[in-house]
Amino acid sequence: MTETWGGIEAGGAHFVCAIGSGPDRLHAETSFPTTTPEETLARAVDFFRKSGGSGLAAVGIGSFGPLDLAPSSSTYGRVTSTPKPGWEGTDLAGTVAGALGVPVAIDTDVNASALAEHLWGSAAGLDDFVYVTVGT
Repeated sequence: MTETWGGIEAGGAHFVCAIGSGPDRLHAETSFPTTTPEETLARAVDFFRKSGGSGLAAVGIGSFGPLDLAPSSSTYGRVTSTPKPGWEGTDLAGTVAGALGVPVAIDTDVNASALAEHLWGSAAGLDDFVYVTVGT
């Protein structure tokens, strides 16, 4: 059986969740508005449970921020001082990991996009590149 991974693009306006076995092999995908942390994360977890079952190897999250990305920190994986109402202090990584029982990696949405370009996109095979994004 092919190993599958989950991905979350946690945007300030929408969440996009996907399950796949490679960059060109998506098995399921959904998108929904970002509302409260409780409602939005519950919806993401529900998608993975229904679409991926217990077969997920791990989940990666690329999120709006700012985020605490220091693994040694007691607030690792949490949204920090964000202007997004209700989201400050939300434990994105811990909530998803705890609910699904799989390892979770988290980074900013910009870093996640740059990593994807480096691995599979326009920057594949390059040692150095610049990734520029404009957002809110």
